[in-house]
Amino acid sequence: MMSLVKAAVGGFMGVCRAHGHQQGPLAGHLKILTAAMKTFDIPPDYSGVVLPAKPKLKYMNKVPNLKKAKKEAKKLRDIQGPAKTANAFMTGQYAIVAMGGGYLHWGHLEMIRLTINRKLDSRTTYTRWRVNAPYKPITRKGLGQRMGGGKGAIDHYVTPVRSGRFIVEVGGKVELGEVEHVLIEVAKKLPFPAKVMSRESLAAFQKMQSDMEQNNQNPWTFKQIAQGNMLGIRKVLSPSDLHNHGRYTGKFWLQGRV
Repeated sequence: MMSLVKAAVGGFMGVCRAHGHQQGPLAGHLKILTAAMKTFDIPPDYSGVVLPAKPKLKYMNKVPNLKKAKKEAKKLRDIQGPAKTANAFMTGQYAIVAMGGGYLHWGHLEMIRLTINRKLDSRTTYTRWRVNAPYKPITRKGLGQRMGGGKGAIDHYVTPVRSGRFIVEVGGKVELGEVEHVLIEVAKKLPFPAKVMSRESLAAFQKMQSDMEQNNQNPWTFKQIAQGNMLGIRKVLSPSDLHNHGRYTGKFWLQGRV
């Protein structure tokens, strides 16, 4: 009996040296456990990260503190073209970046503040505003009023945002995967297209834009055509098109335009 068991085990554990696979009647059902060392990614170093005393987003006033409110024109140029301020990282690692122009109401800012403050751990994460509190007045007339009679009364205030401006900046002892789902949830609710970016993704995005300009196969760019007034195109171009070289159509940014 013992000889039969040894023969079965020998056939079960036999290994073909030529082909390197197991042989025997139960070779297809055999699972050999091997011990080995697993390699994990090196965790990031947060030794240089310092959390501020107040890591959460602060409350923003609904109305600016003015002695006398003044009415303004629409000034659509406030949301047209690229952002010239708040378009680079300061101390954080991740941010919500606007990909188009628009206006932020106080309700949008409060939604951002409540969502981020509730869902991010303030013991390891801090968040900072990169936009101002609402300051631009928006006027509106009441329903049923006749035309004329001057400009309407101030209804509310908004914050103009241009393409490329940071809305909020997040930093701390966290990785992108831990905060990305919260930032994406906020970015989807904004009144303009927005994207979650890190320092590395922003640098790669800027490098891609510069590579498109350098490796452009088209001999005639929008800038050359507009400056040379080819076919009298200056008659139909606006000053913003001439200044931004056709990269923006109103408040929208054209990604493929070089």
